[in-house]
Amino acid sequence: MTPKLDRLARFTVRHRRTFVVGWLLVAIGISVFAASVGRQFADDLTLPGRDSQEATDLVDEHFPGQVNGTNPVLFKAGQGTITDQQNRKLIDETVKALQADPAVASVVSPFSQAGKAQISKDQKIAYASVALVDGPGDLSDREAEDLVDIATREEGEELQVAVGGYLGQQVSKPATDSSEAIGLTVAAIVLVLTFGSVIAMGMPILTAIIGLVCGMGLITLLSNVTTISTTSPTLATMIGLGVGIDYALFIVTRHRSGLAAGLDPDEAAVRATATAGGAVLFAGTTVIIALLALGLAGIPLVWTLGYAAAIAVLTAILVALTFLPPLLAWVGKGIERLRVPLPHNTHPDDRPHGWARWAEWVADHPRISATVGLVILLVLAWPATSMRLGQEDLGQLPTDTETRQAYDLTTEGFGVGDNGPLLIAVEPQGDRNAVPELTRAIAADKGVTAVSPPETSKDGDAVIFTAVPNTSPSSFDTQDTVDRLRNDVIPKAIGQGNAEAHVGGSTAGYIDLGDEISENLPLLIAVVVLLSVVLLLLAFRSIVIPAQAALMNLISIAAAYGIITFVFQEGHGASLIGLDGSVPVVSFLPLVMFAILFGLSMDYQVFLLTQIKEAKARYGKDRHAVIEGLAGSARVITSAAAIMVAVFASFILNGDPVVKQFGVGLAFAVAIDATVVRCFLVPAMLVLFSRWNWWLPGWLDRILPRLDIEGNEFYEKRPVP
Repeated sequence: MTPKLDRLARFTVRHRRTFVVGWLLVAIGISVFAASVGRQFADDLTLPGRDSQEATDLVDEHFPGQVNGTNPVLFKAGQGTITDQQNRKLIDETVKALQADPAVASVVSPFSQAGKAQISKDQKIAYASVALVDGPGDLSDREAEDLVDIATREEGEELQVAVGGYLGQQVSKPATDSSEAIGLTVAAIVLVLTFGSVIAMGMPILTAIIGLVCGMGLITLLSNVTTISTTSPTLATMIGLGVGIDYALFIVTRHRSGLAAGLDPDEAAVRATATAGGAVLFAGTTVIIALLALGLAGIPLVWTLGYAAAIAVLTAILVALTFLPPLLAWVGKGIERLRVPLPHNTHPDDRPHGWARWAEWVADHPRISATVGLVILLVLAWPATSMRLGQEDLGQLPTDTETRQAYDLTTEGFGVGDNGPLLIAVEPQGDRNAVPELTRAIAADKGVTAVSPPETSKDGDAVIFTAVPNTSPSSFDTQDTVDRLRNDVIPKAIGQGNAEAHVGGSTAGYIDLGDEISENLPLLIAVVVLLSVVLLLLAFRSIVIPAQAALMNLISIAAAYGIITFVFQEGHGASLIGLDGSVPVVSFLPLVMFAILFGLSMDYQVFLLTQIKEAKARYGKDRHAVIEGLAGSARVITSAAAIMVAVFASFILNGDPVVKQFGVGLAFAVAIDATVVRCFLVPAMLVLFSRWNWWLPGWLDRILPRLDIEGNEFYEKRPVP
């Protein structure tokens, strides 16, 4: 790997202007092109074999045009009732304007015969049901915004208007600009404290921004040809920004060490890329593979989250390896300019005495260190034993979003359950009594507040109706209601006949998604852990070290799950992060978080173990190697972790509860991994296992290919230019 990276770096450094200017032009070009094309993000809830999917397929087959459901446009009278002449006139004008738009398939007015149930009992609130030509995956942001503008055209003091459904959701995603700005600001402060130079600080920031712009442009363009989850761009931004800064930090740190050792800027940039760049390539590839492993779950929504984030990581790696080296060579020794006066000098040797003393203490007290680390992680992980997966709570979105306003108006006028009605799809198969009996049984269930009149398909082979729960879509009671209908109410009502009935709709779909993820999580864990063990086995030629790393990572991820459960599901401190109370842990979060965290933890694992392995080769003593490795890598690891934590934590400010969960979970996980795991557990375990750390059976040693991540020995016999 090292010789190839050396040749690549020398080529980019020789053609520095081409690569630096070229990447800038590519970033600008992709960004402009993506903005002109637009974005079409949507959540694909396709779940083959699940009950909700059976209901969707039945509707798609027998009720053409209804598979996407409708989008309610809610109206609340400012004065009087919704049926007053002036209010009715405004609503009728809105309905006519929507009907005239080619993107609208049909509109059911609350004042029509079919829309009588769309007026609240107190006649203060009503809604029009709008069916669109395009489904969630085909509706562009521009079309959605135009339709919302039409729907809210009459809004004012006399009439409050809000748009729900997937139309409202498409225009209700909180912006991430402020989070990105805060994350970059904190990262810049950490880098200044680390390097002591404004120019050196700017290198990782600029590199990360170029990579992020390119990655997000590609994801946006891809959203126009395939369905990508609405959460994907935000998650990709978080990951891309974090790893982009961290990867550049590793290379810049090694570059400055080369300059301090007397290398000229060109040679220092080349060697930094060939050595630290090897660790970046190894760790980044591991992150990408872990993210792509999400495809094993066979869940489209989760798969799009994985490959979108993988695209962001890939662009971060490419920019770090082909944009940063020529930039470093171009800047030359000017990287140390604009020094910032600090209480202490910052040196590029990565050996602050405080970390050396800490490393010696850990080496002298390995049992205490290991015990303390394990106790902390197990205490943090304990709440995860009661974690229960659910769906996003739209009632926790910011109050200025269309979806939240529609949610609140629906709750006020019709009850909270109307925000997520259950679709009951029936195939009577000649049983005339099946539908009436089923309707009565479902209406009588304690979790159901109302049932709509059944609608029969033209061919008479299918019937659909809705059941409105008396609890919110995100409530665990609603999950219990769906389970009860499927497992008890429906089987008893149908009896031994040939009829079949399925519970569908978005609420039931998200419940099925949680079940699907719970079943697939063990498989993903097994595959990713096995992959990491194999990669570490190749990199460090040891049986014990990969096993230790896998175990430590599993425990630290469990601790992250525990924190998520404690804060969100149990509601402790939820008000501090902008929530009104507890919310469910969104179903896909544990699966996606595992892939991300297991991949990211490899960054610090590889960097620390590489330093320890080099010290072992120099000194031959395991205890001394651990001290040297920890002391030599701790500052870079803590700086990189602080940046990653800052980036992830800044997204807690985002109004979307799902994004908040990712922000809290990833920020705490990285903090735990870089402190408790890397500074307590890993060095303590390495000291305890001593010479067994590097044990490898002879037969395995002979057949394994040799992989040197940072390849320092490649330069040992080469003279310094």
